[in-house]
Amino acid sequence: MSRTLVIKLTAGAEEPERANQAFTVAATAVATGATVSLWLTGEAVWFAVPGRAEAFELPHAAPLADLLTAVLEGGQLTVCTQCAKRRDLTDSDLRPGTRIAGAPAFTEEILTDNTQAIVY
Repeated sequence: MSRTLVIKLTAGAEEPERANQAFTVAATAVATGATVSLWLTGEAVWFAVPGRAEAFELPHAAPLADLLTAVLEGGQLTVCTQCAKRRDLTDSDLRPGTRIAGAPAFTEEILTDNTQAIVY
């Protein structure tokens, strides 16, 4: 039986350990073959902008850019619609493979059978 992991990250670079933990769990789940959907909300949306993950540093942690690449290659990366609009971000501002979606899509994902949702 396949399970899906939906992770919502609500913090950005201002809370580096929490942000890195969400990406670490997402990338690890991708590596194990799980279906992974990582949602970026609030200040976390900036990680979907090219160059932002590369500028992020946290001692003794895997580089965020590498974790993000793993998620993009094996999972789904989503930026919150309202959060993007509040920051004047559009699809063209984001990394290729990133989508912008809102609460209806998030709710549909987390209410699907065999899905585990985690919020950081």
